[in-house]
Amino acid sequence: MALLLLAIAPLPAAAQSIDRQFRTWLETDLWPSAKAQGVTRATFETAFAGIAPNLKLPDLVLPGQKPQTPKMQHQAEFGSPGAYFAENTVRGVTAGGRTRSGTHARTLAALEKTTGVPLGIVLAIWGRESGFGRAKIPYDAFEVLGTKAFLASRKEMFREEVLAALVMAERGRIPPRSMKSSWAGALGQPQFMPTSYLKYAADGDGDGRADIWTSEADTLASIANYLKAHGWVRGRDWGFEVTVPASVSCALEGPDRGKPIAEWARTGVARIGGKSFPAHELKGEGYLMMPAGRNGPAFLVTPNFYVLKDYNESDLYALFVGHAGDRIQYGDRTFSNGWGTVAKLYRSDIAAMQRGLETLGYDVGGADGLPGFRTRRSIGEWQARNGLAPTCFPDAALVKRLR
Repeated sequence: MALLLLAIAPLPAAAQSIDRQFRTWLETDLWPSAKAQGVTRATFETAFAGIAPNLKLPDLVLPGQKPQTPKMQHQAEFGSPGAYFAENTVRGVTAGGRTRSGTHARTLAALEKTTGVPLGIVLAIWGRESGFGRAKIPYDAFEVLGTKAFLASRKEMFREEVLAALVMAERGRIPPRSMKSSWAGALGQPQFMPTSYLKYAADGDGDGRADIWTSEADTLASIANYLKAHGWVRGRDWGFEVTVPASVSCALEGPDRGKPIAEWARTGVARIGGKSFPAHELKGEGYLMMPAGRNGPAFLVTPNFYVLKDYNESDLYALFVGHAGDRIQYGDRTFSNGWGTVAKLYRSDIAAMQRGLETLGYDVGGADGLPGFRTRRSIGEWQARNGLAPTCFPDAALVKRLR
C-alpha cells in the first residue's frame, strides 16, 4: 500500500511545478480570455489570490500524463433503482418541503403564478440539491473551476464555467471568496453551474441581486426560473404511475416514442388505483417510462418530466423530484408497485452486455454500465426477437448470453 501511494501521490517538487504551470496558464491563457469578456485585472487577481490547483479533486489529468479511460467502475455494484427512493431520504425531502411550503407560501404562490411551476417541484429540487440549504458547500469555486479548467479531462467545459464565474464576480453578483461550490463546481443551494447562474439566477427577495448562497427566496426563484426557461408546460403534470398490460411492450419506452395519453389509455395503460387521467391531459403527449423495466413501477410522463431531466440528466433524479413534489403537495404516498430485486451484477457486467447489444446493431445509448431507456428497450426488443418475454431490464442470464 505504501508503494502504491508513492506511485500515485505527487511529490512536493512535482506539486510545486504544477503550481508554477498553473500560474503561467492563468497569466498567459485564461487572463486574455477573461479580459476579452470584460473582466478587470483587479477582479481577476482577487479571484485567484492564494489559489493553487487542488490535486485531490477527481477527474484530473496531470501534466505529462495521458487521460486515463475509466475502467467503467468495474467493481461498482449494479443495484435496483429502488435504492434511489429509500423512504427515509424521500421523507426527509417531503417533510422539509411541507414545512417550507408554509414558511415561503407567498413567494411560492407568486412563483407558480409567474412561471407555472408547482411549489412541490421547486421545493423538491431545493431539498434534493442541498437539503434546503443545510448541506455543506465547502469548496472555493475558483479553486475548483480553475483546477478543472487547467487539469480536468473536460477542460473546455470548465474553462467556460470559470470564465462565467469571473463575469459573475465582475458584475458584483458575489465576492469571489464567498463563491462556494461543490467539488464539481456547482454553486449555492440550487447547485447551478456559473453559466446557468448567469442565465437563470433570479432575485426573489427584491434586493436587486440573486444570492443563491444565503437567500432562500432567491434560491426558490432561481429554480423556478430555470424550469420555466427550459420549457415547463404550465398546467401539465410531470407524470403518473400506471399499470402496463403485457400486450403493451416495455420496449415502447422513451421520449422519442410518445403519443397522446388518450391513445395510451386505449391500449390498456391505466393509472394506478383506478383513477382516470385528468381530462386536460388526454390530448397531451405522454411517454412510457419504466426505470426497472417489468421489475418495478411504470409511469406515463409528460414533457415536464424531461424538463426535470434538463436540471439533472437522470431518469431517477427526475422521478424522485416529481414523486417528492407530489408528496409535498398532496401527502405521503409510496409507489403502488414495488421495485424488484437485482441479482449481484457489476456495472462492468452491464457495460459488457451493452457492448454485446451494440455488436448486434442495437442503440443502447453508450456502454457506460448504466441501463438508460435506450438500453432497456434494446433489451426488450432483443428478448422479443429471441422468443423471450420482454422484461426490458438486465439480469444475470441476459448478461451471460450477450456479453
